[in-house]
Amino acid sequence: MDIERIEEMRLTAKDETQIGSLLDSAFGTDFAGRSYYQQRHHVRLLVREADKIIGHVAIDLRAIRMGDAIVQVAGLAEVATATSHRGQGLASSLLDAAILEVRQTASTFLLLFGDHPIYARKGFMPKQNILRYTSFVGVKSGVTIEAQKDGLMVLLLSDLSWDDDAMIDLVGHAF
Repeated sequence: MDIERIEEMRLTAKDETQIGSLLDSAFGTDFAGRSYYQQRHHVRLLVREADKIIGHVAIDLRAIRMGDAIVQVAGLAEVATATSHRGQGLASSLLDAAILEVRQTASTFLLLFGDHPIYARKGFMPKQNILRYTSFVGVKSGVTIEAQKDGLMVLLLSDLSWDDDAMIDLVGHAF
């Protein structure tokens, strides 16, 4: 299986359409034909079969605040596999490739919001920090929220420890 890396600005119109369809199908949520849910990403990792996208993960890079410290992180979003190809290891391979990709950056942590057991198997740990983030609904900025958000999982990428007691300011929307 070949995993293709595409920077966001290099996505073709055909890629956009196929990713939008895949995400609609995988999440049962109306992406309104977009290849992203609320905000564009930096890098996509894709798996194709016969020129059709059957697997996808998005990666975002961001500086956040962990307490008073500014920390470089990456966030995973929209891990999706075509329903016809589930159970074949695509998501696992995409996650491995995403982790390898992010390890080559200055990111000290890799974050995601999810609860699928595959994330724990890859080393992500659930966290219960209070988060500050901007709500997004319908690709519109909403209010600033300070609360725990279900599904925060963190993978350590450096010797910096995650502060379980710190306020985490995502300096934007949740991934």
